[in-house]
Amino acid sequence: MSGYREALDAFLAAPASASWRDLAVFRDGSVARACAAVDAERAAGHVVAPAPERFLAALALMPLDQVRVVILGQDPYPTPGHANGLAFSYVGPPPLPRSLVNIYRELGADLDRAIVRNGDLSDWAAKGVLLLNTALSVREGASLAGSHLRLGWREVTDAILAAISQRRPHVVFMLWGAPAQAKRALVDENKHLVIASAHPSPLSANRGFFGSKPFSQANAWLKRNKEEPIAW
Repeated sequence: MSGYREALDAFLAAPASASWRDLAVFRDGSVARACAAVDAERAAGHVVAPAPERFLAALALMPLDQVRVVILGQDPYPTPGHANGLAFSYVGPPPLPRSLVNIYRELGADLDRAIVRNGDLSDWAAKGVLLLNTALSVREGASLAGSHLRLGWREVTDAILAAISQRRPHVVFMLWGAPAQAKRALVDENKHLVIASAHPSPLSANRGFFGSKPFSQANAWLKRNKEEPIAW
């Protein structure tokens, strides 16, 4: 697949997009314009992550009508080879990205059990967790985190989050880091739970991510609202 615009067309033509394609941003050109901006970056010689066929993987794996938890990060891993279209997920050789290591550390401490540290989080998506970033692409490079935050993705992810808030009952929104927390106003907290904390990055995990117990909080709230808890 040659680019993000072509990947968008393939997504919209596939059955996996059925619950998302009626969102206005997919119909009014907003997603297409963001894709065009990313393709322009690639044409200028920048390497972009994730691969085009993976940039909508979070939506392809998690239908809107099945979302029970949203984990919202900032943008894909900028380290070459790390991003796979699911926030914080990683498929590659050891070692795991440090943010993911910290997520597993908090998960183990929160649930008081040993954690098998497999970098691929697609099994969470199969259980009702939408692994979304505020930007769906990034320039690859160790110091390039946040490089695509202003390429048009804000409008796209705002629409996704607003649709979940409006259409779904009793969803847990985990907002990790300042860009994710800036989306809080999109969530109707009269019917949903927001768990906001620092980002799990090594630069900030000690400032409120560790000890936040998001996984047990999410399951306790889902149970109280007669929803199936997540088998983390």
